Amino acid sequence: MNLHQRDDALTACESEAIHHIAAVQGFGALIAAQPDGRLAHASENVAALLGLAAQPAPGTPLAEVFAAPALATLEDALARLGDLDMPERRFGLDLAGTGARFDCAVHISCGLRVIEFEPHAGNDFADHVSMIVPVIAQLEALGDAQALCDTAVRLVRQMLGYDRVMVYRFHPDDSGEVVAEEAAEGMEPYLGLRYPAADIPRQARELFRRNRFRVIADMDAPAVPIIPALGPEDTPLDLSMSMLRAHSQMHLAYMRNMGVRASLAIAIVRHERLWGMISCHHRTPRLPPFSLRTVAELLSQTFSLMLDRILVARAEELRERARTLSDGLLLRLAGGLALADSLPLIEELLGKAVPHDGLSLLVEGEYRASGAAPDEAAFRAVAPLLASTLGGGVHATTRLADELPGAEPFAGVAAGALVLPLSRAGRDCLVLWRRPLDRTITWAGDPNKARAAPGELLQPRASFAAWREIVRGRGAEWTGEQCEIAARLRRTLIEVVLRMNEEVSRERARNAEQQDLVIAELNHRVRNILGLIRALVGQSQHEALSVPGFAAILGGRIAALAAAHENLTAKNWGPASLKRLLETELAPYGGAGRARVAIHGEDAALGPEAYTVLALVVHELATNSAKYGALSAQAGQLDLRLARTAFGDLSLQWREAGGPPVSAPTREGFGSTIIRRSVPHDLGGEADIRFRLEGLEADFLVPARHLAAAAPSPARAMAEPAPAASEQGPAAALGVPARVLVVEDSIIIALDTEENLKRLGVAEVRVESSVAGALAAIAESPPDFAVIDFNLGGESSEPIAEALRAAGVRFVLATGYADGSGGLERLGAAAVLRKPYGTGDIARALAV
Repeated sequence: MNLHQRDDALTACESEAIHHIAAVQGFGALIAAQPDGRLAHASENVAALLGLAAQPAPGTPLAEVFAAPALATLEDALARLGDLDMPERRFGLDLAGTGARFDCAVHISCGLRVIEFEPHAGNDFADHVSMIVPVIAQLEALGDAQALCDTAVRLVRQMLGYDRVMVYRFHPDDSGEVVAEEAAEGMEPYLGLRYPAADIPRQARELFRRNRFRVIADMDAPAVPIIPALGPEDTPLDLSMSMLRAHSQMHLAYMRNMGVRASLAIAIVRHERLWGMISCHHRTPRLPPFSLRTVAELLSQTFSLMLDRILVARAEELRERARTLSDGLLLRLAGGLALADSLPLIEELLGKAVPHDGLSLLVEGEYRASGAAPDEAAFRAVAPLLASTLGGGVHATTRLADELPGAEPFAGVAAGALVLPLSRAGRDCLVLWRRPLDRTITWAGDPNKARAAPGELLQPRASFAAWREIVRGRGAEWTGEQCEIAARLRRTLIEVVLRMNEEVSRERARNAEQQDLVIAELNHRVRNILGLIRALVGQSQHEALSVPGFAAILGGRIAALAAAHENLTAKNWGPASLKRLLETELAPYGGAGRARVAIHGEDAALGPEAYTVLALVVHELATNSAKYGALSAQAGQLDLRLARTAFGDLSLQWREAGGPPVSAPTREGFGSTIIRRSVPHDLGGEADIRFRLEGLEADFLVPARHLAAAAPSPARAMAEPAPAASEQGPAAALGVPARVLVVEDSIIIALDTEENLKRLGVAEVRVESSVAGALAAIAESPPDFAVIDFNLGGESSEPIAEALRAAGVRFVLATGYADGSGGLERLGAAAVLRKPYGTGDIARALAV
């Protein structure tokens, strides 16, 4: 097969619609129903699995398929689905009223209500639930990423019984590597093997990021068709979030070639990106019970949380190390040493932090070099291209000649380069060099040995034995940590090049002190949050009667903490809006067509401690109301009032009406304890809960010391979102300009801004990424309005601001910096857009 045929085959593989397979695995069955409760699709084995006399046909009411108690439970689960890609689970349901029990998962797919079920493992259910706390405790005690991976594979193998369990880590190029492994005796080890990116196509990685659990019980078992394959609009059922989805023949062939008959994989997601996965292989068919798979999924979520804690701590150590290096360099240079003569000092300070074989420094026209570095003539030939071609920031490469052909003459001496531009024009720069090496990469089989006849789909390689590739003429890889140290060093050198004045130096010291305080506070908060989560796990297990109940209770409480943390982080861990907290927590209960939830009174800004406490209190109140109170009924109303007392304390009143009759609970659970005791215990405030027959009433008093000033915001009903721009009438409501210029060096942000502007009614949006492009656009045809990035990579946006002012064009500055308001007066901007910003932020900027 030639290279062109292979590329075509790979493209075909990556375009396979793996979520539209129209079949499920035979260990369970699937039903998809219309919103009116009539069957739209069903797997061919529904009747056999449920013991029905005949296969239900499309249009059959669900009430004729499921027993009434089971159907009520499923409808309750469907009603609880949120916006996240997370199915609701129910265990041990007697679906057909025959005594046979099933475990179920429900989710919404393109408006259809999807119900999947498989036989319930009743005898082992209690044992599965009891595993949760001990497993979490073992992971929580670890402080090293490798130890965490090693422990995870051991626990998962003990729990699920697979022959082989691995932690698979993705590299930046999407290839993967087995970084931890636990396998049965006699099995060929995969630890340390690399797998090419094509082994997991792009669409499979994206689907795995959403649906983070995948199981294949038997690679050789026939798939069960879904009937009909196409819905009423001739579209297949989207199985993206299905637990039973059958898998592509390409993937099954790949796994068979590895000698695998059954597999299970759990995604490890960090910051909404795939970090890796826990992968399980078995040489014979195997299917752990659904309840046990749910416990394993909770283990993976705990793994992700612990991994993030470890990586954050490592990043903090790295920043401290880089700051020490930079401060030492700045201190020595401040003593009068010329930057051109500082090469030995840079070499001394870098030491082992960033291993290298040579250095080149070009500053103020003078060239200095040491070790394995090009001579002056060769370096000057490529120096003007370093910044203009490679970008204005730190750039790392294992072979500079691949990107700058002018570096080919000295590639035999200095191949790898870490480039630190010190000026926008590229006149000054520092480069760390690495000699060319012969490097060995051990792949799991020859990644090039895939087979595809002309016109046929690519076939996976048949061997996964260690295959070593020797890479010649390249330097060693630069790690992310080394690049971050280099970036810190670059900032320090730029300060010297620009001859920063004493005031700027003092500002740097203040910023460093503030950063230290923020990092210390963050570390303190992370430890507190982890302790709080552990306590929530321990307390919540007593309230839950099942794994899904435990997952729902614990998940809701952690989600409330996460939302509070996100809002506090947006304010740099400073005071945050109470109204925003209330609106975020109560948004799912707003209703349709009329207001069910109303918030009155002046907003208040809460300090971090009070904000976290009230986040849990409001979450428990909202959850209880949705289960038993006003929010559980269509006619229910919730009224909240905020007010300041004469002593400056904050009064929060919670009033429910229109729901079912209320009575005091016979026992106090953990949620009720949070509501009643958190504000008095943690904040020194007051809490008064009254179970009135017509609806719950609660009064809270938060002491003034937990409050800060907040901009007033009018009360608004939760069910009355602002109309879209197309409903408002663009020009009438917002005064939307006809033509807008967007200057942004990130294409993703630029495209998003363009789309949001058009949603608001802007007829023409022009996008530019550089100063030159923006100035040309203004000269050609001045816009009516402009959005310009405050920092265009290596360029300043000041010339653009000057041109817009001269043309009389209003503009706003977009910035990700916490303190970007200084550019308002200096550049003449009408307002500042804080990144990340959305449609509402842009609309407000247009109205300024």
